Amino acid sequence: MTNLIATAAGHGAELAARQTDWTVLKPMLFQSIGQTLQMVSVTLVIGGFLGLVLGVVLYGTRPGNLFENAVVYRILDLIVNIVRPIPFIIFLAAMQPLTINVVGTSIGTAAAIFPMVVMCTFATSRLVEQNLVPVDPGMIEAARSMGASKFTIIRTVLIPEALAPLILAYAFLFIGVLDMSAMAGYIGGGGLGNFAIAYGYQKFDQTVTWTAVIIMIVMVQIVQGVANAIAKRILKRQR
Repeated sequence: MTNLIATAAGHGAELAARQTDWTVLKPMLFQSIGQTLQMVSVTLVIGGFLGLVLGVVLYGTRPGNLFENAVVYRILDLIVNIVRPIPFIIFLAAMQPLTINVVGTSIGTAAAIFPMVVMCTFATSRLVEQNLVPVDPGMIEAARSMGASKFTIIRTVLIPEALAPLILAYAFLFIGVLDMSAMAGYIGGGGLGNFAIAYGYQKFDQTVTWTAVIIMIVMVQIVQGVANAIAKRILKRQR
């Protein structure tokens, strides 16, 4: 009985300690949110833009498209197909030598952002290509017949016509990038994933873990909601 009381008291003291931990954890939580937002925003801006360019090239070099080139398309298509299926945690390890050469270190937020940008670029390129393919070829041919340059067709016809699905694709991409930022904690990248693992999972504190999970869910809901609203408005204008 004495042992049971002591054990219960120990659990009670541990629970009480955990409840007061937020005075220490709160600054770390806000820092982790900032690190996650930094990793995700930089990755989406750089990787999203490079992926858009690569996706347009993939689409344009397909047979029968603006600048058809079977050799270029097959090479790019093969590279994208090789990189995209690699689990990001393995990709982090594989990219370590290149990350050190480019960033100067393999640890920290900057070291996490570099492989995230690379992976995001290839993931975005396929999403962009897939959303450009359904664009009505007749509209492109009409622009061609009026003497529009290839760049003008991309800028004024192709991208605008696929804008709504592209916005939804980028919202979906945000979820993938957020997932990558969570795994970046394994190389000291920080962020909510590292916070949940270090202060939640490893210390058996479900409150901390679920706090990080809920914050990430809220982020996703906000981005998805904004993307849905913008895409809906664009589709109304196009009709």
